Amino acid sequence: MSSFYFLLVGLFMITHVKGQNRVELYPQGIINSVEGVSLGHNIPELYIYKPEKIKSNKIFLILPGGGYGAVAMRHEGHDVAKRLLDSGYTSFLLRYRLPDSKQMHDKRIGPIQDAQRTMVYIKTQAAALGMASEEIVVLGFSAGGHLASTLSTHWDTSYIGPVENDLLRPDYSVLVYPVISMREDITHLGSKTNLIGPNVNEDDVKRFSNELNVNAKTPPTFLVHAEEDQAVPIQNSLVYKEKLDEFGVANHFYKFIKGVHGFGMYNKDEEGDWFEEMLKWLSEGEN
Repeated sequence: MSSFYFLLVGLFMITHVKGQNRVELYPQGIINSVEGVSLGHNIPELYIYKPEKIKSNKIFLILPGGGYGAVAMRHEGHDVAKRLLDSGYTSFLLRYRLPDSKQMHDKRIGPIQDAQRTMVYIKTQAAALGMASEEIVVLGFSAGGHLASTLSTHWDTSYIGPVENDLLRPDYSVLVYPVISMREDITHLGSKTNLIGPNVNEDDVKRFSNELNVNAKTPPTFLVHAEEDQAVPIQNSLVYKEKLDEFGVANHFYKFIKGVHGFGMYNKDEEGDWFEEMLKWLSEGEN
Protein backbone atom coordinates (compact mmCIF):
# COMPACT_ATOMS: atom_id res chain seq x y z
CA MET A 1 0.00 0.00 0.00
CA SER A 2 1.09 3.54 -0.68
CA SER A 3 1.58 6.16 2.01
CA PHE A 4 -1.82 7.57 1.05
CA TYR A 5 -3.61 4.60 2.64
CA PHE A 6 -1.74 4.91 5.93
CA LEU A 7 -2.50 8.63 5.94
CA LEU A 8 -6.17 7.95 5.25
CA VAL A 9 -6.41 5.36 8.02
CA GLY A 10 -4.86 7.81 10.45
CA LEU A 11 -7.61 10.32 9.80
CA PHE A 12 -10.31 8.21 11.44
CA MET A 13 -11.16 8.74 15.09
CA ILE A 14 -13.14 6.43 17.39
CA THR A 15 -15.29 7.54 20.31
CA HIS A 16 -17.61 5.61 22.62
CA VAL A 17 -21.26 6.65 22.47
CA LYS A 18 -24.19 4.98 24.21
CA GLY A 19 -22.70 1.51 24.26
CA GLN A 20 -21.40 1.47 20.72
CA ASN A 21 -18.12 2.60 19.27
CA ARG A 22 -18.63 5.53 16.94
CA VAL A 23 -16.17 6.43 14.21
CA GLU A 24 -15.71 10.02 13.09
CA LEU A 25 -15.12 9.72 9.36
CA TYR A 26 -13.87 13.24 8.72
CA PRO A 27 -12.14 14.63 11.81
CA GLN A 28 -10.06 16.94 9.64
CA GLY A 29 -13.01 18.30 7.70
CA ILE A 30 -15.84 16.75 5.72
CA ILE A 31 -14.97 16.48 2.06
CA ASN A 32 -17.18 18.03 -0.64
CA SER A 33 -18.45 20.69 1.80
CA VAL A 34 -19.02 24.33 0.94
CA GLU A 35 -16.73 26.42 3.14
CA GLY A 36 -18.46 28.52 5.77
CA VAL A 37 -21.86 26.83 5.44
CA SER A 38 -23.31 25.16 8.54
CA LEU A 39 -24.00 21.45 8.09
CA GLY A 40 -26.43 21.34 11.00
CA HIS A 41 -27.25 17.71 11.74
CA ASN A 42 -26.21 16.57 8.25
CA ILE A 43 -22.99 15.01 9.49
CA PRO A 44 -22.08 11.36 8.83
CA GLU A 45 -21.98 8.98 11.79
CA LEU A 46 -20.62 5.44 11.80
CA TYR A 47 -21.47 3.03 14.62
CA ILE A 48 -19.70 -0.28 15.27
CA TYR A 49 -21.55 -3.28 16.70
CA LYS A 50 -19.19 -6.11 17.63
CA PRO A 51 -20.39 -9.27 19.42
CA GLU A 52 -18.37 -10.81 22.23
CA LYS A 53 -18.21 -14.03 20.23
CA ILE A 54 -18.02 -13.55 16.47
CA LYS A 55 -19.91 -16.25 14.57
CA SER A 56 -18.97 -15.42 10.99
CA ASN A 57 -16.13 -13.87 9.03
CA LYS A 58 -18.63 -11.63 7.26
CA ILE A 59 -19.02 -8.01 8.36
CA PHE A 60 -22.15 -6.00 7.51
CA LEU A 61 -22.34 -2.36 6.42
CA ILE A 62 -25.90 -1.18 7.08
CA LEU A 63 -27.37 1.68 5.01
CA PRO A 64 -30.89 2.70 6.14
CA GLY A 65 -33.43 4.24 3.80
CA GLY A 66 -35.32 7.52 3.86
CA GLY A 67 -35.63 8.72 0.28
CA TYR A 68 -32.35 10.65 0.50
CA GLY A 69 -34.36 13.11 2.60
CA ALA A 70 -33.93 11.35 5.95
CA VAL A 71 -32.12 8.32 7.37
CA ALA A 72 -34.30 5.71 9.12
CA MET A 73 -31.74 4.94 11.80
CA ARG A 74 -34.02 2.94 14.10
CA HIS A 75 -35.93 0.14 12.34
CA GLU A 76 -33.60 0.00 9.32
CA GLY A 77 -30.50 0.79 11.32
CA HIS A 78 -29.89 0.17 15.01
CA ASP A 79 -32.56 -2.55 15.22
CA VAL A 80 -30.90 -4.38 12.34
CA ALA A 81 -27.46 -4.03 13.90
CA LYS A 82 -28.76 -5.41 17.21
CA ARG A 83 -30.28 -8.47 15.54
CA LEU A 84 -27.02 -9.10 13.72
CA LEU A 85 -25.19 -8.67 17.03
CA ASP A 86 -27.42 -11.27 18.68
CA SER A 87 -26.69 -13.60 15.76
CA GLY A 88 -22.94 -13.21 16.21
CA TYR A 89 -22.24 -10.86 13.30
CA THR A 90 -20.22 -7.67 13.39
CA SER A 91 -21.83 -4.69 11.71
CA PHE A 92 -21.17 -1.05 10.91
CA LEU A 93 -24.16 1.28 10.75
CA LEU A 94 -23.72 4.40 8.63
CA ARG A 95 -25.75 7.56 8.90
CA TYR A 96 -24.66 9.01 5.57
CA ARG A 97 -25.00 12.61 4.51
CA LEU A 98 -28.17 13.64 2.72
CA PRO A 99 -27.71 15.43 -0.63
CA ASP A 100 -27.82 19.21 -0.15
CA SER A 101 -26.73 21.62 -2.88
CA LYS A 102 -26.30 24.44 -0.35
CA GLN A 103 -23.88 22.39 1.76
CA MET A 104 -22.06 20.40 -0.92
CA HIS A 105 -20.13 21.28 -4.04
CA ASP A 106 -21.68 18.19 -5.65
CA LYS A 107 -24.67 16.85 -3.75
CA ARG A 108 -24.98 13.82 -6.04
CA ILE A 109 -21.89 12.16 -4.59
CA GLY A 110 -22.15 13.07 -0.91
CA PRO A 111 -23.78 9.75 0.14
CA ILE A 112 -21.49 7.53 -1.95
CA GLN A 113 -18.44 9.38 -0.61
CA ASP A 114 -19.46 8.45 2.94
CA ALA A 115 -20.17 4.85 1.93
CA GLN A 116 -16.84 4.47 0.13
CA ARG A 117 -14.92 6.05 3.00
CA THR A 118 -16.60 3.58 5.35
CA MET A 119 -15.57 0.69 3.11
CA VAL A 120 -11.96 1.85 3.29
CA TYR A 121 -12.20 2.06 7.07
CA ILE A 122 -13.64 -1.43 7.45
CA LYS A 123 -11.19 -3.09 5.09
CA THR A 124 -8.12 -1.38 6.54
CA GLN A 125 -9.06 -1.49 10.21
CA ALA A 126 -11.03 -4.71 10.72
CA ALA A 127 -7.99 -6.74 11.80
CA ALA A 128 -6.81 -4.03 14.21
CA LEU A 129 -10.28 -3.98 15.77
CA GLY A 130 -10.21 -7.74 16.24
CA MET A 131 -12.53 -8.49 13.35
CA ALA A 132 -10.70 -10.91 11.10
CA SER A 133 -12.70 -10.61 7.92
CA GLU A 134 -12.14 -10.44 4.23
CA GLU A 135 -15.83 -10.33 3.28
CA ILE A 136 -18.04 -7.26 3.55
CA VAL A 137 -21.81 -7.44 3.08
CA VAL A 138 -23.51 -4.15 2.25
CA LEU A 139 -27.13 -4.19 3.46
CA GLY A 140 -29.31 -1.34 2.20
CA PHE A 141 -33.00 -0.47 2.53
CA SER A 142 -34.98 1.62 0.02
CA ALA A 143 -32.84 4.68 -0.83
CA GLY A 144 -30.16 3.02 1.27
CA GLY A 145 -30.59 0.15 -1.16
CA HIS A 146 -29.85 2.56 -3.97
CA LEU A 147 -26.72 3.66 -2.14
CA ALA A 148 -25.77 0.02 -1.54
CA SER A 149 -26.25 -0.78 -5.22
CA THR A 150 -24.21 2.32 -6.12
CA LEU A 151 -21.43 1.06 -3.85
CA SER A 152 -21.73 -2.32 -5.56
CA THR A 153 -21.68 -1.06 -9.14
CA HIS A 154 -19.50 2.09 -8.91
CA TRP A 155 -16.67 0.45 -6.95
CA ASP A 156 -14.31 0.95 -9.89
CA THR A 157 -14.79 4.72 -9.55
CA SER A 158 -13.38 6.36 -6.43
CA TYR A 159 -15.29 9.42 -5.23
CA ILE A 160 -12.89 9.98 -2.31
CA GLY A 161 -9.49 10.25 -3.95
CA PRO A 162 -6.85 7.77 -5.12
CA VAL A 163 -7.97 4.52 -3.50
CA GLU A 164 -7.46 1.04 -4.96
CA ASN A 165 -10.65 -0.52 -6.28
CA ASP A 166 -10.45 -3.61 -4.09
CA LEU A 167 -10.90 -1.40 -1.00
CA LEU A 168 -14.17 -0.06 -2.40
CA ARG A 169 -15.89 -3.24 -3.56
CA PRO A 170 -18.30 -5.10 -1.25
CA ASP A 171 -18.24 -8.89 -1.41
CA TYR A 172 -22.02 -9.26 -1.17
CA SER A 173 -25.05 -7.00 -1.51
CA VAL A 174 -28.37 -7.31 0.30
CA LEU A 175 -30.92 -4.93 -1.22
CA VAL A 176 -34.25 -4.60 0.58
CA TYR A 177 -37.09 -2.94 -1.40
CA PRO A 178 -34.32 -0.93 -3.08
CA VAL A 179 -34.51 2.09 -5.30
CA ILE A 180 -32.36 0.90 -8.21
CA SER A 181 -33.28 2.95 -11.24
CA MET A 182 -33.67 6.66 -12.00
CA ARG A 183 -35.92 5.80 -14.96
CA GLU A 184 -39.09 7.85 -14.77
CA ASP A 185 -41.42 4.87 -15.16
CA ILE A 186 -40.13 2.87 -12.18
CA THR A 187 -38.08 5.15 -9.93
CA HIS A 188 -39.00 6.60 -6.56
CA LEU A 189 -39.48 10.26 -7.44
CA GLY A 190 -38.49 11.60 -4.04
CA SER A 191 -35.18 9.76 -4.02
CA LYS A 192 -34.47 10.79 -7.59
CA THR A 193 -35.26 14.46 -6.97
CA ASN A 194 -33.26 14.60 -3.75
CA LEU A 195 -30.20 12.94 -5.28
CA ILE A 196 -29.98 14.30 -8.83
CA GLY A 197 -32.80 16.86 -9.12
CA PRO A 198 -34.72 19.00 -9.32
CA ASN A 199 -33.28 19.76 -12.77
CA VAL A 200 -32.49 16.25 -13.93
CA ASN A 201 -30.28 15.57 -16.93
CA GLU A 202 -30.11 12.32 -18.89
CA ASP A 203 -26.45 11.69 -18.08
CA ASP A 204 -27.25 11.57 -14.36
CA VAL A 205 -30.24 9.31 -14.99
CA LYS A 206 -27.93 6.82 -16.71
CA ARG A 207 -25.14 7.28 -14.18
CA PHE A 208 -27.31 6.51 -11.17
CA SER A 209 -29.61 3.92 -12.74
CA ASN A 210 -27.60 1.11 -11.26
CA GLU A 211 -29.10 -1.67 -13.34
CA LEU A 212 -27.13 -0.09 -16.20
CA ASN A 213 -23.87 -0.42 -14.22
CA VAL A 214 -24.06 -4.14 -13.45
CA ASN A 215 -21.27 -6.29 -14.88
CA ALA A 216 -19.65 -9.66 -14.22
CA LYS A 217 -17.79 -8.26 -11.19
CA THR A 218 -20.90 -6.96 -9.43
CA PRO A 219 -21.15 -8.65 -6.00
CA PRO A 220 -23.53 -11.58 -5.47
CA THR A 221 -26.85 -10.14 -4.37
CA PHE A 222 -29.82 -11.03 -2.16
CA LEU A 223 -32.93 -9.04 -3.11
CA VAL A 224 -36.09 -8.50 -1.04
CA HIS A 225 -39.25 -6.82 -2.35
CA ALA A 226 -43.04 -6.99 -2.13
CA GLU A 227 -45.26 -6.94 -5.20
CA GLU A 228 -47.67 -4.59 -3.45
CA ASP A 229 -45.01 -1.95 -2.78
CA GLN A 230 -46.61 1.30 -3.92
CA ALA A 231 -43.69 3.59 -3.12
CA VAL A 232 -40.80 1.80 -4.81
CA PRO A 233 -42.10 -0.53 -7.53
CA ILE A 234 -40.85 -4.10 -7.48
CA GLN A 235 -39.60 -3.50 -11.03
CA ASN A 236 -36.53 -1.92 -9.44
CA SER A 237 -35.46 -5.27 -8.02
CA LEU A 238 -36.57 -7.10 -11.15
CA VAL A 239 -34.42 -5.04 -13.53
CA TYR A 240 -31.41 -5.44 -11.25
CA LYS A 241 -31.93 -9.21 -11.07
CA GLU A 242 -32.31 -9.35 -14.83
CA LYS A 243 -28.91 -7.72 -15.27
CA LEU A 244 -27.31 -9.93 -12.62
CA ASP A 245 -28.62 -12.98 -14.46
CA GLU A 246 -27.40 -11.59 -17.78
CA PHE A 247 -23.84 -11.33 -16.44
CA GLY A 248 -23.94 -14.61 -14.53
CA VAL A 249 -23.78 -13.01 -11.06
CA ALA A 250 -25.15 -15.21 -8.26
CA ASN A 251 -28.34 -13.83 -6.74
CA HIS A 252 -31.47 -14.76 -4.82
CA PHE A 253 -34.81 -12.94 -4.90
CA TYR A 254 -36.95 -13.22 -1.75
CA LYS A 255 -40.32 -12.00 -3.00
CA PHE A 256 -43.37 -11.14 -0.94
CA ILE A 257 -46.79 -10.70 -2.49
CA LYS A 258 -48.18 -8.52 0.29
CA GLY A 259 -46.40 -5.78 2.17
CA VAL A 260 -46.18 -2.01 2.34
CA HIS A 261 -42.94 -0.20 1.66
CA GLY A 262 -40.53 0.21 4.53
CA PHE A 263 -41.39 -2.88 6.60
CA GLY A 264 -37.78 -3.33 7.66
CA MET A 265 -36.87 -6.77 9.02
CA TYR A 266 -40.47 -7.83 9.68
CA ASN A 267 -43.20 -7.86 7.05
CA LYS A 268 -46.42 -7.84 9.10
CA ASP A 269 -48.59 -8.48 6.05
CA GLU A 270 -47.14 -11.85 5.03
CA GLU A 271 -45.41 -14.73 6.74
CA GLY A 272 -41.73 -15.30 6.11
CA ASP A 273 -38.44 -14.26 7.62
CA TRP A 274 -36.33 -12.84 4.81
CA PHE A 275 -33.62 -11.87 7.30
CA GLU A 276 -33.04 -15.45 8.43
CA GLU A 277 -33.11 -16.64 4.83
CA MET A 278 -30.54 -13.99 3.94
CA LEU A 279 -28.17 -15.17 6.67
CA LYS A 280 -28.64 -18.75 5.48
CA TRP A 281 -27.89 -17.74 1.89
CA LEU A 282 -24.72 -15.95 2.98
CA SER A 283 -23.57 -18.86 5.12
CA GLU A 284 -24.03 -21.24 2.22
CA GLY A 285 -21.71 -18.96 0.26
CA GLU A 286 -18.99 -19.71 2.80
CA ASN A 287 -19.05 -23.41 1.99
